[in-house]
Amino acid sequence: MPIHYLAKLTSPKRTPQSNMHLGITLAFVAGAINAGGFLAVGQYTSHMTGMLSSAADDLALGRLMPAFAALFLLVTFAWGAACTALMVNYARRNHLRYLYTPVLLLEATLLLVFGLVGTRLQEHAVVTVSFTAVLLSYLMGLQNALITKISSAEIRTTHVTGLVTDIGIELGKLIYWNKNKDEFHPEQEIGANMQKLRLHLRLVIAFFAGGVLGATGFKHLGFISTLPLAIVLIILSLAPSIKKQLYT
Repeated sequence: MPIHYLAKLTSPKRTPQSNMHLGITLAFVAGAINAGGFLAVGQYTSHMTGMLSSAADDLALGRLMPAFAALFLLVTFAWGAACTALMVNYARRNHLRYLYTPVLLLEATLLLVFGLVGTRLQEHAVVTVSFTAVLLSYLMGLQNALITKISSAEIRTTHVTGLVTDIGIELGKLIYWNKNKDEFHPEQEIGANMQKLRLHLRLVIAFFAGGVLGATGFKHLGFISTLPLAIVLIILSLAPSIKKQLYT
């Protein structure tokens, strides 16, 4: 039954498989939001490395307002991650049945807001930062922190730089020639972690595929193209409770 599978993805009882499948799903969503969001606001709202570098460049060139804008988006991203930590830790401390539902529902709600009133949000700004950019940056921090906590920091869905770095490391291990194997113990042999390599490759591919779909959808449909993504997140968040109601 699909509901059993969907419920496992956001269940408090985690498995490597459920972490991987949820991570791939959220990486796809993140890619779609990031690419579509670029067409909306002209910048990638999950790229904090670039955001901080942009702030440094603008500050060095005496462009104070753009530098402040980049730093503000960085703080917004961090606050999104902080809100995820607050909600998940509160749910754990108070032994709530569904740990991740509130965060996923909040993300879905923000996507609905983006899809339905994103055009109007662009008309308003905090200093020089449009509300649309603030919303997307907060949303990205929220999601990245969620999968990080769910997978015990094994998976991040918006940090492709780290994923590609890990892929490169594992590829280096994979092609390493263990010369003179008799001279060292088996545990000293260099070998790739194939499970980690496959996981990170899938995450990068999912992010890219989501980006293509998100950019294409925004190009042809505009802000409303994010509504299917919001529906996916709503289904994921409610699946455990729906399963409980159906089978109790």
